[in-house]
Amino acid sequence: MFSFALVTLTCALALLAVAPVARATPVEVLLREAAAAEQRLDSQAALDLFLRADQARPGDAFILQKIARQYSDSIVDLPAGDVAEKKRRAQLALDYALRAAALEPGNAENILSVAVCHGTLAVYSDTRTKIRYSRLVKEEAERALKLSPDYDWAHHILGRWHYEVATLGPATRFFVRLIYGGLPEASVQEAVAHLERAVALAPQTGPHHLELGFARLAAGRKDEARAAFTRGLALPSVGKHDEAAKARAREALARLN
Repeated sequence: MFSFALVTLTCALALLAVAPVARATPVEVLLREAAAAEQRLDSQAALDLFLRADQARPGDAFILQKIARQYSDSIVDLPAGDVAEKKRRAQLALDYALRAAALEPGNAENILSVAVCHGTLAVYSDTRTKIRYSRLVKEEAERALKLSPDYDWAHHILGRWHYEVATLGPATRFFVRLIYGGLPEASVQEAVAHLERAVALAPQTGPHHLELGFARLAAGRKDEARAAFTRGLALPSVGKHDEAAKARAREALARLN
């Protein structure tokens, strides 16, 4: 009995040794390498790899959305004066985000990507376009939230939109209303509510706390703003824009202390 069992085990091991091993496809290898580059915040390397993956597997919504993000994130690495290239990359980011959303319109991340890309491109646009894109940011973030009510980043974007629009100066709001028909209603209270929800959903995400600090500060809740800033600054920076957000928060916190 022992001998039979040993022979059986030996045969099984021999079969394993010669059995074909499943290997990753070239696209899967590219996606792994791209994800690693994205994680170490090397946007250009990630972009190059995702573009190669797109050539090998065209029409993949996930890859298109990732390309949009890398184009957008890579703007941070450009020289301050290279506005033309920043605008070009912002437009490319929007183009790819729109393609991903068209392929998978029920994917909340794709829809929010379109909102973010509209916001990024607005920075490099004329006033009329800024106003139009601002309306689209709100509409698309709300659409993403309807698709996924517990999507923390959708709450984050809506919170920031309410905060930034609600805190526009009276002269600016009058000008926008007179010349461009105004913007949708916004309130600091809505900003606080959305950002508090983002924090509740993802308490380890630093930018949620930092933006909540600004919203609370605008609402006159200074002690709570200080607490939010302090918490956000204590969390590790993991995203491309985290350090810039922390710099803004440190300045605000210094003025509070």
